[in-house]
Amino acid sequence: MTTVAAPAPPETSTGVGALLREWRDRRRISQLELALRADSSARHISFIETGRSRPSQEMVLRLAEHLDVPVRERNALLIAAGYAPTFPETPLDDPAMDALRSGLDRLLSGYEPFPALVVDGLYTVQAANRGITMLLADVDPALLQPPLNAMRITMHPGGLAPRIRNYLEWREHLLGQMERQLALMRSAPLRALYEEVSGYPLPPGGRERASFGGQTPFALPMMIEHDGRVLSFISTIATFNTPMDVTVSELAVETFLPADPETVSYLQTPAG
Repeated sequence: MTTVAAPAPPETSTGVGALLREWRDRRRISQLELALRADSSARHISFIETGRSRPSQEMVLRLAEHLDVPVRERNALLIAAGYAPTFPETPLDDPAMDALRSGLDRLLSGYEPFPALVVDGLYTVQAANRGITMLLADVDPALLQPPLNAMRITMHPGGLAPRIRNYLEWREHLLGQMERQLALMRSAPLRALYEEVSGYPLPPGGRERASFGGQTPFALPMMIEHDGRVLSFISTIATFNTPMDVTVSELAVETFLPADPETVSYLQTPAG
């Protein structure tokens, strides 16, 4: 099996100036460009990055906005600058989240019979519909003990992996998704999950590339065996616009759109 190297973690600088410089470097934005976006000056940005000037709380948030810094990391920037975190991290089971949970439940139910689920920033499954339950019928019960993790369930030898016909391509897609996350955030739990799932052995036939019958698909499908049939799905991911809570900012709704008429027909029959 090919060994996959996890991306190098971001530097562990703790000063707000150094952290802002890291984010600016990752976004490939010059000091002048950032200054123009933030209605500041390149000189002031330079002074902040070198520690010669302490930015105001408003400036930290403004720079973070223009650098598209994740909400959790914006709190880290505020703390590094000596300010209290601005964005709360409310548990999803908190009564304050009742409206959000109800909305997500309606969304998942409305998508049936097609599979859909909600995961957090560590791919812990927070909610799922009956379409997902159908796909998990043959998964090792140990993997279905809470908390369920979508990456483990998909790539573990006792999970969906043996039934995914184009497993090599789908594995590369999932690991690439995690690598992009790791390049943008400091998360020891996410890195540990990446190292775990990337080390799983390939299932029998896992090195084979899928054949699409001479046709090029419009997006990479997940082709999975179920009850003697091969179902084909295109995955889409939706997140919340302008989140003001860390928990909400890391939620993602993943839906699986049937990629061919046969999958649609099978799922829409009473036996599907």
